[in-house]
Amino acid sequence: MKKLVTSIALIAAMAGFSGQAIAAEGGDLAEMTHHAAQTGHYPILKPEQMDWSFAGPFGKYDKGQLQRGLKVYTEVCAACHSMSLVAFRTLEDLGYSEAQVKAFAANYEVEDGPNADGDMFTRTAVASDHFPSPFPNKEAAAAANGGAAPPDFSLIAKARGVTRGFPTFVFDIFTQYQQGGPDYIHALLTGYQDPPEGVEVAEGTYFNPYFIAGQSLAMAPPISDGQVTYDDGAPETMEQYSLDVSAFLMWAAEPHLEDRKRMGFMVMIFLAIFTALIYLTKKSVYANKEH
Repeated sequence: MKKLVTSIALIAAMAGFSGQAIAAEGGDLAEMTHHAAQTGHYPILKPEQMDWSFAGPFGKYDKGQLQRGLKVYTEVCAACHSMSLVAFRTLEDLGYSEAQVKAFAANYEVEDGPNADGDMFTRTAVASDHFPSPFPNKEAAAAANGGAAPPDFSLIAKARGVTRGFPTFVFDIFTQYQQGGPDYIHALLTGYQDPPEGVEVAEGTYFNPYFIAGQSLAMAPPISDGQVTYDDGAPETMEQYSLDVSAFLMWAAEPHLEDRKRMGFMVMIFLAIFTALIYLTKKSVYANKEH
């Protein structure tokens, strides 16, 4: 017991030390930028942990937020980023009716074929189709975006995330922290700023201390206040847009999150009951045995 208490105290002390170090470093962004450039260690600043409705072992998606995120994606992100692994019909999980999904899909054109003559053709999308790419191929996407093709957004919320060092990852085991992707996306979208004094970025790129692959990126700030109109009265701010689209992309990457958590909870209850029964059986069998 003493060893356990000592270990917990040591972890807590290291956590406090880590927090103090980060706070001390946060005072000089220019120095941190130069250090990151020298060591190649990015991001310069770690994303803030946000309060998501789907966080924790009992978290659930906020369908209203997901619908707003879909609106942000279609009106802002879809101009460059595909979502080729997400079918239109899955939007029913967001609270849309079958008729609404069909009407939404009809706004898109998809390539199909070949036809009887062996040629490919385009047609109006149906619910069983997937979100089409805004570009005919990766080469065209790269050519239109300065040589770098924008990543597909189907799994971006699971593929992107900042590694949380010791001792944070220890606590993540118990809190079931899995929101690294949405936290990163939100931080990136809201983290654009002018480079600090003495820091130069490549021409045509934009400084963002939260970018995981460098100190600047080619994508210009994509969202601004008042850019997307909401029908439910939610704030039409960059902060709200970023939260909503990050949550939507998390759903796109893991649409069965709620079912998985529900099943996991049931399994834990079963294991607890099974363990209790095994213990009681052992006591009953060996109750009259000499030890």
